[in-house]
Amino acid sequence: MLKSVKSIAAAAGAMMVVSWMATTAEAGNHGLGRTALPEEVAAWNIDVRPDGQGLPDGTGTVAQGEEVFNERCATCHGDFGEGTGRWPVLAGGVDTLNTEDPVKTVGSYWPYLSTVYDYVHRAMPFGDAQSLTPDETYAVVAYILYLNDLIDEDATLSKANFTQVKMPNEAGFIDDARPDTRPAATSGDVCMTNCKTEVKILKRARILDVTPDDTTDDEPKAEQQESKQQPAAKPEIKVAATTEIATPAVVGPDPALVKSGAKVFKKCKACHKMAAGKHGVGPSLNGIFGQPAAKVAGFTKSSKAMKKSGLTWDQATLEQFLAKPRKMVKGTKMSFAGLNKEKDRKAVIAYIRANSTE
Repeated sequence: MLKSVKSIAAAAGAMMVVSWMATTAEAGNHGLGRTALPEEVAAWNIDVRPDGQGLPDGTGTVAQGEEVFNERCATCHGDFGEGTGRWPVLAGGVDTLNTEDPVKTVGSYWPYLSTVYDYVHRAMPFGDAQSLTPDETYAVVAYILYLNDLIDEDATLSKANFTQVKMPNEAGFIDDARPDTRPAATSGDVCMTNCKTEVKILKRARILDVTPDDTTDDEPKAEQQESKQQPAAKPEIKVAATTEIATPAVVGPDPALVKSGAKVFKKCKACHKMAAGKHGVGPSLNGIFGQPAAKVAGFTKSSKAMKKSGLTWDQATLEQFLAKPRKMVKGTKMSFAGLNKEKDRKAVIAYIRANSTE
């Protein structure tokens, strides 16, 4: 009898709590945080769906897209979507999905055009995401479609005709009807028979990193041994025969700052290498300090804007450029947004100086 009374009391208490929660929810006050502002919701609500929901008003032609693509995208993806280095290929790969070496591109693999628009708008260009206007995004997507022979060169893409474009591999994707939860134990022995009670990891798959970070190829051996380097010796004060003190020799960058710069430089290594003569998406930065812009031997992909800039890479110029590259040189192909912290800029510049002949 006592047990029944306790059970009834517990149930009544639970009902009171549920009733209180329901009343609180109806009142719209959970006691946590605040209601999101309309502009905050709009900033997050940027996804585009296959049926066109979420698309902004706008329009762009293939010709306009080619111009934007060459300026903002080609350094990584190539002028024709062929990809440079280890960056993704955007065009081609038709009829390769059932081969041993499938080439998964926008034209051969992606099921919906909305995914292309959504990704370009949300995450591109690299280092400067969401900087493209709706018109520019429509234009870039149109150019990518043209590179994949899906629309004509005189075509225009807009919100009005967006859903009319059907991707070749749309039928290659199906809805997964499997349940999201693991089957209950009563549905059968999931592990079948002879299940092991302990799992031991004998081997590991090779780690693949899409961002180039190979110190063996990218940096001279001297740089690989940075941690073992001794602090620079203090300048020797030479005394002339007349007992007059000669001017001390010029001291190079602070070794501690150079070491810090090597770490910050990892943000740049996706496009730039420090080894002399080894270029990536961008030119090698070895030896550029004190040199004119767009004059790195063996690198021919500098933008017209950089070639006409007339800049010389000294301390002040690098400070300003690394803070906001696209603001300083309008039209540069460098899509990286810049280094916000002054200490990071100074460290990288010290690292560049240490790898330049002054």
